[in-house]
Amino acid sequence: MGDRTAIEWTATRHPDGTSTPGATWNPIRGCSRVSKGCEHCYAERVAARASGFSQPYHGLLHASGAWNGVIRSVASALELPLHWRRPRRVFVNSMSDLFHEGVADEWLDRIFAVMALAPQHTFQVLTKRPERMRRYFDLSPDNREEAIGASMRTLTQGKHPGLIDLPLPHVWLGTSVENQETAAARIPELLDTPARVRFLSCEPLLGRIDLSLVDPHRGDPTGGALLRNGIHWVIVGGESGPRARPMDPDWARTLRDQCTAAAIPFFFKQWGEFLPAAVYDDADYAGGRAFEDPNGGTAAAEPGDHYFYHWLSPSLVAARVGKKQAGRLLDGRSWDQYPEDGQQKY
Repeated sequence: MGDRTAIEWTATRHPDGTSTPGATWNPIRGCSRVSKGCEHCYAERVAARASGFSQPYHGLLHASGAWNGVIRSVASALELPLHWRRPRRVFVNSMSDLFHEGVADEWLDRIFAVMALAPQHTFQVLTKRPERMRRYFDLSPDNREEAIGASMRTLTQGKHPGLIDLPLPHVWLGTSVENQETAAARIPELLDTPARVRFLSCEPLLGRIDLSLVDPHRGDPTGGALLRNGIHWVIVGGESGPRARPMDPDWARTLRDQCTAAAIPFFFKQWGEFLPAAVYDDADYAGGRAFEDPNGGTAAAEPGDHYFYHWLSPSLVAARVGKKQAGRLLDGRSWDQYPEDGQQKY
């Protein structure tokens, strides 16, 4: 896998409007499904294309194409970030889950050692297993720091003293949540994990998430205190791919509005394959007429190219127009906010 990626939230945006792509780093291969958000896993589709004999993902998938739970460390990929001189945002283990139960603590120590040795980069660690991530850091700080430090000394052949303080300031820790159920289960685990920046990836967003209902003893009834005191960034996106499920725009707006009220950066990644539309009846779509686009423009609906969902809510019709045409504007604008130094707190 190449290190550069088109994943929007890894990019570095510059004042002149240009951006520098981020990178992915995959020192682990293999995974297994844990929730509804995994059902149409993009990484499984990518891995299936390289799963033949002697290929990188051979033996890591069931015949059905789903991950089989076998985990492999990739020694040849471990030190890659140390050779990237230009600073970049790095999505760690985009093709797996760094905190899968099959990943040994000793290998995690080596991965964090590499991150500690590359402070020029910002590492974005995203997991659906925040309970394992919390347990990894539950080892007393001195012991975990020493374990990572020992790996640093090994990697540098004793040239680095391996003295670090956790949490590492350039390592952001996040969890994926797709609905209220996973938010309630995973966010408290993330909040109990030491990090300079904690973030949520609500992609694919499969239902409404009300942060005021998550661990209410931590904050006020609006969810604002939870955001201000523990979550520093929220990413939202719809699902893409051949079996994608549509996203109700109100689900995205609910999270955006809570972030805005709490002055927390909000990033809208994409609509996914479907664009919500509620202006014409089915006959108009079938005839190929243009439909109004809530992003502020229009999109042409060609006969046979779209199908529609009425079951999400009585007022919603979603048209399959493809990820590119659906775009990433929410209520007529892009939302490309990132954590800033003043918002990085424990």
